[in-house]
Amino acid sequence: MARDGIRLGADIGGTFTDVVLDVGADRFSTKVLTTYSAPEDAIIEGMHRVCGKAGISPDQIGQIIHGTTLATNALIERRGAKTALITTQGFRDVIEMRTESRFEQYDLNLTLPEPLLPRNRRYTVAERMDAQGNVLIPLDRTEVEALADDLAAAGYDSVAVGLLHSYVNDAHERMVAEVLAEKLPGVMVSLSSQVSPQMREYERFNTTIANAYIKPLMKSYLGRLKGRLAAEGADCPVFLMHSGGGIIDIDTAADFPVRLVESGPAGGAVFAADIAARHGLDKVLSFDMGGTTAKICLIKNRAPKTARVFEVARTYRFKKGSGMPISIPVIDMVEIGAGGGSLAHVDLLGQIRVGPESAGSEPGPACYGRGGEKPAVTDADLVLGKLDPDNFAGGTIPLYPDRSRAALTAHLGDRLDMDPVEAAWGLAEVVDENMANAARVHAVENGEDLSEYTMIAFGGAAPLHAARLCEKLGIDRCLIPQGAGVGSAIGFLRAPFSFEANRSVFMKIGAFDQDRVKALFAEMEEEAQGFVRSCDAKAEILTEHKVYMRYSGQGWEIPVPLTPEQAHAPDAATFLRLFEEDYAKLFGRSVDGMEAEITVWSVNATTPLPPVDPAADVVDAGQPAAVGQRELFDAALGRAKPAAIYLRAGLQPGSRADGPALITEDETTVVVPSSRRARALSDGTIDLNVKGA
Repeated sequence: MARDGIRLGADIGGTFTDVVLDVGADRFSTKVLTTYSAPEDAIIEGMHRVCGKAGISPDQIGQIIHGTTLATNALIERRGAKTALITTQGFRDVIEMRTESRFEQYDLNLTLPEPLLPRNRRYTVAERMDAQGNVLIPLDRTEVEALADDLAAAGYDSVAVGLLHSYVNDAHERMVAEVLAEKLPGVMVSLSSQVSPQMREYERFNTTIANAYIKPLMKSYLGRLKGRLAAEGADCPVFLMHSGGGIIDIDTAADFPVRLVESGPAGGAVFAADIAARHGLDKVLSFDMGGTTAKICLIKNRAPKTARVFEVARTYRFKKGSGMPISIPVIDMVEIGAGGGSLAHVDLLGQIRVGPESAGSEPGPACYGRGGEKPAVTDADLVLGKLDPDNFAGGTIPLYPDRSRAALTAHLGDRLDMDPVEAAWGLAEVVDENMANAARVHAVENGEDLSEYTMIAFGGAAPLHAARLCEKLGIDRCLIPQGAGVGSAIGFLRAPFSFEANRSVFMKIGAFDQDRVKALFAEMEEEAQGFVRSCDAKAEILTEHKVYMRYSGQGWEIPVPLTPEQAHAPDAATFLRLFEEDYAKLFGRSVDGMEAEITVWSVNATTPLPPVDPAADVVDAGQPAAVGQRELFDAALGRAKPAAIYLRAGLQPGSRADGPALITEDETTVVVPSSRRARALSDGTIDLNVKGA
């Protein structure tokens, strides 16, 4: 087969690395334990496994698409490069002062998250621009040269440059970059006017610092990865999934690694959106649970909800404002430390707590037999009967139930006077309630009623917990697609090439400048399309235009989509009408007598998605013969019951299985509790529904 028909997707998670190979209409997949010291090793191992299954050699692969949590983990664990910030005099403490809002106003002992850079790594220069980009205080090149000498003496690996109002006029930031290139040729530089050219200093500075902080790590990793792949025969184009749900080339990813912060989860959201389109669903809750984290995303009208700002590492009960803000185009989701490797302990009040600390792949949960001694979610799942110890990860990783029981007893049971099964039940209920609570908070923040939604669950651990989550959230229907265990990696292969360009140009509707708007959109179209052309020089490119508007005096904006015609022939009355219509949809009414204003302009260039084949209807094919049986603990009933075991590969379209039941495959197991019935659909998806619905 030609190389063009063979594509590989690789997703590095905190515990597992998932690799998927598409060879024409055939798909092959595997899960490999993530290798922390050299993450590329797991990709190479997984590539050889799937190539072996497909009967091809790596040199036949035509394209590799990669997503990773390495950038996210580096920010969360604070293990990036030695980084400095250069900012405008008087603004050194912006990232420490934050927005001065209290994300929990009644907590008298509230502790704000520490800034990514301590104060002694933040430097200032005497310069000033106004909000229109006019120079108030010129930047003295001699001062920058002296500062560069100080940075060289301090031994910094990376420098972030964030000057006031540089998103309007970047002349001073470009001068700083020129001096640093001359004085510090080996040091990496990130400019806020390139990384995040948007208003609001705190978010812009923090995003630029984050980019600089992880840039050396990610540039080194991506260079090693490309070299290793070529050495193993896969000398083909390598692309990266970015946080906005599209694909960029490896060089762009190395320059702007902050855009990779949610790359793995974004692939999962694209995967869920594709399944939603195939099944004609307009309201979907995407639930992705892997070995380290759980990700929850709302998908409406078959497209993931997007945002301009999101937070990494929220520290306080999923509260907005308690994390590290990153101002880039991103699929909007909530991510918590709840995965198969999340560790449990008993706190000072005698309560079971789970996460965010994870056993990862080294040493892994106690049942892996690799040195882990604390109980993890996977240990609880094993003791509760959800996992087969002899067939975990397709039989490549043996599990040891006795070690799970010992860990549960030592760390939970002895403290709380519980037997191992009861301790496992408590652990599982806590992690499920953590995820359900995160979903409730996310829904409330977006004004949505989850009872109207269908859940799509994927990731190695999600099918084990999805039905119980549905019970807690009042969701009747859950779909578990084929390939759910490696869903994010499949999503990479479904994503378009895309890049979103943003600009902050403040403009009141009463002072609407049509010529300036036309020039602004043309400039952003050229930038966004240029990035897409670097991935595919010949593909058709679609452009999506958007403005962010608000009433004067309001603190935040709403996105207002524009048609290409409205963007290319801009008109103040049209923009105002569209804004008031969207505002009324969100808040029930528009506000008479208030002037509207535009703060941010956006153009997203993307290649078109391939047409979706709708899933065909199926007729009832009855209940097939089970291949086995084991005891499965049903949390809603509070006791174990015998559960029939079915092979997912053996289910024909229309086959059904009444709970309690277990549907097994190499990468995961679908748990069907007593309250649910499973049905196999035409595309291999498992449809979990309430009995009698």
